[in-house]
Amino acid sequence: MEVLDHKRNKLLIKIDFMVKPIYLDNQATTPIDPEVMDAMLPYFNEKFGNSSSVHHSYGSESNEAVEKARTILASTINAQTREIIFTSGATESINLAIKGVAGNYEQKYHIITQATEHSAVLDTYRAIEKKGWEITILPVKSNGMVEPNLVRDAIQSDTVLVSVMHANNEIGTIQPLKKIGDICKRNKILFFVDACQSFGKLNIDVREMNIDLLAATAHKLYGPKGIGFLYARQTNPRVNLEMQIDGGGHERGFRSGTLPVPLIVGFGKAIDISLKTMKTEYQFLRKLRDLLYDGIVSKHSDIILNGSFENGLPNNLNLCFPELDSETMIMKMKGIACSAGSACSSANLEPSHVIKALGRPNELALSAIRFSLGRFNTEREVETAIKEINRVAETLKLKKIKRKNKKINH
Repeated sequence: MEVLDHKRNKLLIKIDFMVKPIYLDNQATTPIDPEVMDAMLPYFNEKFGNSSSVHHSYGSESNEAVEKARTILASTINAQTREIIFTSGATESINLAIKGVAGNYEQKYHIITQATEHSAVLDTYRAIEKKGWEITILPVKSNGMVEPNLVRDAIQSDTVLVSVMHANNEIGTIQPLKKIGDICKRNKILFFVDACQSFGKLNIDVREMNIDLLAATAHKLYGPKGIGFLYARQTNPRVNLEMQIDGGGHERGFRSGTLPVPLIVGFGKAIDISLKTMKTEYQFLRKLRDLLYDGIVSKHSDIILNGSFENGLPNNLNLCFPELDSETMIMKMKGIACSAGSACSSANLEPSHVIKALGRPNELALSAIRFSLGRFNTEREVETAIKEINRVAETLKLKKIKRKNKKINH
């Protein structure tokens, strides 16, 4: 009977692989939670009003839904409702924050960030650097953390903004925001945080952490794509931003454009669910991550962890497979959907700038694979993934040994 069950399980796994691979790329994006979809659907048909149409009930009910979502999103980070600006997503929020601050000054000043920021931040910094701004990019420790003292020491008399992400999108490292925020506050410098990977997963208090600007997006927490927000502090200090999109003066003049009501409703519902499940989900994902790591390291003791278990997201596992190529491994692992790094730079065949910043040489950086778990993963999926990862790694190692032996014999 056990043999039959074993064969049946193997058959089911084969069928699963043929239908769809196991999804372990939740830091790139997450599937929409069914409850989020249910909340959104009415606003695509019977509740279709433009939230700016204030003279009739269609517009009023849409506006009410928008403000309800805005309120819950604001309360999540201890912000005021009027400090939440809806955008099309994290990249726009980041651009509005950085270019918005820079555009508010007539002179060119100094801005600080750190080496493992998302490309959306680093590329935006490079864009304003071309316009004459001075940019300092701080190094990180081998676990991906930036030392608060480095931030303090990099501050100049003309520094106006510090940008440090909360949790890294590739290696999961969580940065010491409170300490950095305190440094910024003491020096009267604005503090901007990319919280795309941490919003709804970790506790964030913009008042306690002295955060002045914060970007987040819905699709990283089981909400829809195409909607994000920028928190911009309005008191002590009031953050002034140059508008990046003109036309209509929506969102209190910070961001023009008709609001996508269904997406905003979905964002609000997604964070509502996340807040209710945050503690249990944290434990659950950490358990799955540990299971995945233990299962791989038991067969491949040479793997190298990128980031930190002690100070990292519970759903992130980024590993280097020495002497193996990550792209080749990922292509061979037909039953698993994972990535070699950030989805936003997946077309780039260069080593990840995040892995390189940890001090890894090019060859080792090119062996890095990110496995990111999510709400809908199961233990069975992880156990299946372990077998597939170990099988592919072992096969590629054997092929490499055979090629070496062949060269020696010739």
